[in-house]
Amino acid sequence: MGAIGPMDEEAVEVKKSPAPKPKPKPKRPSRSGGASPSLALRQPIPINRLEREFTRRHANDDQLFVEEYSYLPKPFGRDHAEAYYNEENASRNKFRNIIAYDRGLVKLTPIEGVPGSGYIHASYMDGYQEQGKFIAAQGPMENTIADFWRMIWETGSTAIVMVTNLEENGKKKCSKYWPDSGEKTYNPGGGYGTLTVKLEQAVPMVDHVTRVFLLSKARERRVRKVTHFHFIGWPDFGLPKSPMGLLKFRKTVMSSLTSNDRPIVVHCSAGVGRTGTFITVDAMLDMIKEEGKVDVFGFVEKMRQNRSFMVQTEAQYVFIFKALLEDYLYGDTESEVANIHRYMQKLKMEDPQTGVSGLETEFGKLTRIPIDKANMRSGNLPENLSKNRVLQVLPYDTTRVFLQQKPGVKGSDYINASFIDGYNMKDAYIATQGPLDRTVEDFWRMVWEWNSCSVVMLTEIKEKSQNKCAMYWPEDGSQSFGDFTVSLQDQTDYPDYTLRTFHLTKGKGGTTRTVQQFHFHGWPEVGIPDNAAGMIDLIGQVQKQQQHSGNGPITVHCSAGAGRTGAFCAISTVLERVKAEGVCDVFQVVKALRLQRPHMVQTLDQYQFCYQAVVEYLDSFDHYANFR
Repeated sequence: MGAIGPMDEEAVEVKKSPAPKPKPKPKRPSRSGGASPSLALRQPIPINRLEREFTRRHANDDQLFVEEYSYLPKPFGRDHAEAYYNEENASRNKFRNIIAYDRGLVKLTPIEGVPGSGYIHASYMDGYQEQGKFIAAQGPMENTIADFWRMIWETGSTAIVMVTNLEENGKKKCSKYWPDSGEKTYNPGGGYGTLTVKLEQAVPMVDHVTRVFLLSKARERRVRKVTHFHFIGWPDFGLPKSPMGLLKFRKTVMSSLTSNDRPIVVHCSAGVGRTGTFITVDAMLDMIKEEGKVDVFGFVEKMRQNRSFMVQTEAQYVFIFKALLEDYLYGDTESEVANIHRYMQKLKMEDPQTGVSGLETEFGKLTRIPIDKANMRSGNLPENLSKNRVLQVLPYDTTRVFLQQKPGVKGSDYINASFIDGYNMKDAYIATQGPLDRTVEDFWRMVWEWNSCSVVMLTEIKEKSQNKCAMYWPEDGSQSFGDFTVSLQDQTDYPDYTLRTFHLTKGKGGTTRTVQQFHFHGWPEVGIPDNAAGMIDLIGQVQKQQQHSGNGPITVHCSAGAGRTGAFCAISTVLERVKAEGVCDVFQVVKALRLQRPHMVQTLDQYQFCYQAVVEYLDSFDHYANFR
């Protein structure tokens, strides 16, 4: 973001330091250097001015954000962290510049005969108007895993939020402190008694995994359920492209817990950067709800009284504002299925002053999300331009499907296709344009190389006398496209779609795979289908086929690979969540699609059709309680 590049969140590996000489404790400074930020930067921001303030501070490579961040407290002296600098605790500190101050330190019960056993690199943190809501901790090392579980046991914590991967960019970030299956025992030493962690359940989603552990202690009857929320959507470098994933994750965490589930243990690797970001976002969203304003600077300043470098980089500081602005602009668009008709009524109502319906307002917000043109370099390369059917719909470089490079053939790794996440699976779909005559071989290369066994076609070859898609399969027998031979094995016509079974062979006498094509005929040349029954049935049949053929991506195309393709991916994803959670959120699903490929769900009609599909699906059950 501007001049703020990705910075390494973990700083310097720890080395043993001599124990400090006892001194009288000095007064805690409010800020290093005694500088005072301008009043305008320091004041809480009313939520209705947040967008304007963000734009102002974001200008000139985040100039005002950088200035504001520079006024945050720098690390305090050694006298504020005697436990941290105590030599017998040195091996329990991961980094020598990340300091847990005595003031907020989590204290463990000392174990007789185990030096330093009362210490752990973890600090209490307040939430918004809630004392000690969180514990900010470093990620466990091999020699501190037992201490980590002791902390969970002794503090009564029932929730862990992990915002790092175990390894990133080839570098270990955190030791694995839980079993993959069954149970594992950890021994803190002395006569403390072993702690046993049993994995009860693991539910993987696109950008997080929720695990349920049962924690018990030797010689004690109590067994405690501990929920582990593991966010895996943070990239190896820098920050997530959009704050949407983190906001959804935070909602998952907080809606699963009650006010009794305290303290919530949050950790990344050092326990300050991403940890501080998560805690600040949570507190500020609560503050918005109660006071209609945010005070990011004031909150981070307060956190740094207990632990150095909370919110470790300028980029993370800006990201917090982005997350708060995202939440303010797009809000909560979830509806429980029992309330779907009421929610639809609300969307259909027109604003008496503007005459604009709620549905139009929602879709208008989606169309205002800027297209990331700088992220379309590959599709705009001279050697690739002719491979695109519609120049407005190019894949983003960050989500495009790569083909294996042909030696000496420039641009042979390019196809106009994008990976799209599903409900609980990353890259569940490949959204692509209808092949052109010159890209049919590339299309089959993609299907082969990415092991896609299901192709969904949502257009006719011609519509309104215009070519919409090349004929990329034989009407009977076999046909070769470059290095691939496609043989039509079977064709069955259903009311709304044709099911074709192909054998796809690479090279002469090479390996053969079965690919099924679902060719949907229920989309009229103009507008949208009258009802969604055909589309719902199609989605069900495709998912059934996926269960038989393994879990390669589903290839979906219309003509440009955005409008109808987006509607299919959106409806599939929304319905999966409806079935799993009883919750519908069309807006956020379509928004996520548009961040992965431009113009997904292209028109207001198509957007309305996504809602229509959910309502028709639910109405097909006698009672919503029976639909799952």
